[in-house]
Amino acid sequence: MSAANRLLMEGLTDAVGFVGGALAGYWLGRLLGFDIFSDGYGAGSLVGIVLVGLGGGVGLQGARRWRAARQDRNKEPG
Repeated sequence: MSAANRLLMEGLTDAVGFVGGALAGYWLGRLLGFDIFSDGYGAGSLVGIVLVGLGGGVGLQGARRWRAARQDRNKEPG
């Protein structure tokens, strides 16, 4: 795989992982009753924002681990 393709794949998987995780955090917050779009910065809104941030971070790390596992699998002889 060329360097440009590798970087494109890295960027796309990072973006998909982050956005997917952030959306999962948003919907988990909504399910628990924390609306990030409520008026003001109340406790519920802040908890919802934290869940979105944590979800995005977890999704990004998940994408990176998936990519690393995929690279390890492709490097094995056999």
